[in-house]
Amino acid sequence: MLHNLSREKPFSENITERILSREKWHGRGGNWITDSIYGINDGLGAVFGIVSGVAGATENQTHYIVISGLAGMIASALSMGAGAYLAAKSQKEVYEAEISKEKREIEENPQEEIEEMALFYQLQGFNEEEAKWIAEKLYQKPEHFLSAMVSSELGLSQASFPRPWNACLSASLSTALGAFIPLIPFFFLSGVWAITLSFFISLIAHFLVGAAKTLITTRSWLYSGLEMTVVGIIEAVVTYSLGLLFRLPA
Repeated sequence: MLHNLSREKPFSENITERILSREKWHGRGGNWITDSIYGINDGLGAVFGIVSGVAGATENQTHYIVISGLAGMIASALSMGAGAYLAAKSQKEVYEAEISKEKREIEENPQEEIEEMALFYQLQGFNEEEAKWIAEKLYQKPEHFLSAMVSSELGLSQASFPRPWNACLSASLSTALGAFIPLIPFFFLSGVWAITLSFFISLIAHFLVGAAKTLITTRSWLYSGLEMTVVGIIEAVVTYSLGLLFRLPA
């Protein structure tokens, strides 16, 4: 709505630009950041578990660990990307269908929709006369009326529409990035040294990812980081133990 206002009323451009710059934390890019953080988290957790388990099963044989880890990285990235794309596409289709229904209702029963819009304004504190005047004035601009109606009745707006390809790319690339972290030491070292270094850098990455989650939550970055670190430790212990339990014969 503010973007539309700035285009229609040039004199208000400076005001709207100041408001938009102050409020930009609310939305634009929010989904992309969320997808990236959770993508890194999923990739890191999945491949860290694979590395630990295969290391336990093969007595830290680098060749098997790298092959398994890369396969897990690719599979996780493709799976996360496809899942994010399909979820965002489905959600967008639902949003568009709801807006299409609302548009048809406005065209078929304009007076009833104006009265409904007036009720929403009364709930916001306007008296009946003021609410009706605003609704009728807004109806003179069909696009704005539709936007206000779906926002009030359905809680939807164009800005909240998911972008399937953005979701796909951010989820797949971030998952691949997170998944690659536990594998880095195995390109330079082997054996116990490689698995030990992988363990430590993966735990550091777990802490950083946990702390990064506070960009989209209100939790303490320290608590969130430590929580993820504990999860990483449990994950490593469980998968390495399973690897030992099913160790390949020499």
